[in-house]
Amino acid sequence: MDFIDTHTHLYLPEFDHDRDEMVQRAIDSGVQKFFLPNIDSSTIQSLFALAAENPDRFFPMVGLHPCSVKENWSTEILIIKETLFKLNQSAIYGIGETGLDYYWDKIFIEEQQENFQLHIDWAMQLDLPVIIHSRDALNDCISIIQKNRNEKLRGIFHCFSGNVEQAQQITDIGFYIGIGGVLTFKNSGLDKVAEQIDLKHIVLETDAPYLAPVPFRGKRNESSYITRIAEKMASIKSSTVESIAEITTANARKLFKI
Repeated sequence: MDFIDTHTHLYLPEFDHDRDEMVQRAIDSGVQKFFLPNIDSSTIQSLFALAAENPDRFFPMVGLHPCSVKENWSTEILIIKETLFKLNQSAIYGIGETGLDYYWDKIFIEEQQENFQLHIDWAMQLDLPVIIHSRDALNDCISIIQKNRNEKLRGIFHCFSGNVEQAQQITDIGFYIGIGGVLTFKNSGLDKVAEQIDLKHIVLETDAPYLAPVPFRGKRNESSYITRIAEKMASIKSSTVESIAEITTANARKLFKI
């Protein structure tokens, strides 16, 4: 089987003591490629250092996470922009992660929205997919993408946890739905929603080290656990893990043009 983890933070300190072993476990589980979304200026160096170790496996993306939009946003966004535009564009595979997060606080909503719009503009300018974080802000994220709808604008609504109507809105504008460990949570309800989403619109992700699937919930997540997500999806779709891997990997390859 050939999996692609479309969203994993393998460069973070949580993996410093066993990164090589953890990556090998993922490869042994069938995960052949790893897409690395950035968080803020503090993670750029570690992200690109990991990507440089094996450019055929690790694919860097550049962006400013909405939870990092704070008092110093104007400084942070300049660093992100400089990083994005000074690099050879063939070395960047996505813009993000970006988006909106109303869960932790709503102090910087306007700045988050401005930040999101900048990332959308860059994604269209550079013809790259945009990776969207939408915690407690899914409707606003969908609305902003709808307003910017363009033949070049594409991407993933990462860590999707919405309803069927929201999923339909997302797929109607040509975006993919990123499904991770939440699919395995007993009372998430995501299984009922995923049942109604055509696999041609779905990509798999782990968001490691966060949101580990059952039976690892509450522990550090890692990319090898994508098989648990695929197993759950296969059960929901009355399909096989092999088929889930084939379809979702093809979707990721098409989106990222690899």
